[in-house]
Amino acid sequence: MEGSRRTFLKIAGASLLGLAAKPVLDAFARSEFPKVIKAPQALVAKRWAMVVDMKKFKAEEDYQRCIQACHRAHNVPDIGTKQEVKWIWKERYAQAFPDEQNQFIPDEMKNKAFLLLCNHCDNPPCVRVCPTQATFRRKEDGIVMMDFHRCIGCRYCMAACPYGARSFNFGNPRPYIQETNLEFPTRTKGVVEKCNFCEERVARGLLPACVEVSRGALIFGDLANPDSGVRKILRLNYGIRRRPTLGTQPQVYYLI
Repeated sequence: MEGSRRTFLKIAGASLLGLAAKPVLDAFARSEFPKVIKAPQALVAKRWAMVVDMKKFKAEEDYQRCIQACHRAHNVPDIGTKQEVKWIWKERYAQAFPDEQNQFIPDEMKNKAFLLLCNHCDNPPCVRVCPTQATFRRKEDGIVMMDFHRCIGCRYCMAACPYGARSFNFGNPRPYIQETNLEFPTRTKGVVEKCNFCEERVARGLLPACVEVSRGALIFGDLANPDSGVRKILRLNYGIRRRPTLGTQPQVYYLI
């Protein structure tokens, strides 16, 4: 975190110089992203995407099974206040799909909770506004990543994300982690975090934690492969996406 603060001070100082500081900011932007070391059995795709089959979410335990698996795997703190930190959560249809409202929507749909997460957009606004490139889109598979060490806590990405998919650690989150997963890093105060499509599991040949426990309600696969599970299910079912008119091209699809 100290490194991140030093970087922030450098950028802030450079910013005071105005246009003369542009070469300095460009230097930060050009620095290399962290490399992911993949196992020989790693799952690979040209464009990872997820399908959420809402017909299979019938009870509260169906939601909690996915939420808890994700949060345990990624050391998401259970703060339980307005400063909530979340990677995957649920919202009513009206909040999840505000531009899909009409008076004839069935009551069952209006009252149904939808499972939400980062949409890993093809055109992510969060990436464009990040001054340190702490958030970036992987070219090889489309996952929108977070480098916690680069994050300076400016929260521009949170303001830019139209899906509310990012959380900010206003305090030290570590005391609120019930059982630490030593295979994934914990965060510190002043860092933004979000779903990463379980890229660390995919690199080891494993499906995302939420998919693994979803009992078929979540399907993860390569959208660029016409023979993949996600492509097959989208051919046979009508899927909707959250706020597609914004041009972000979200890659999480919902079967209703």
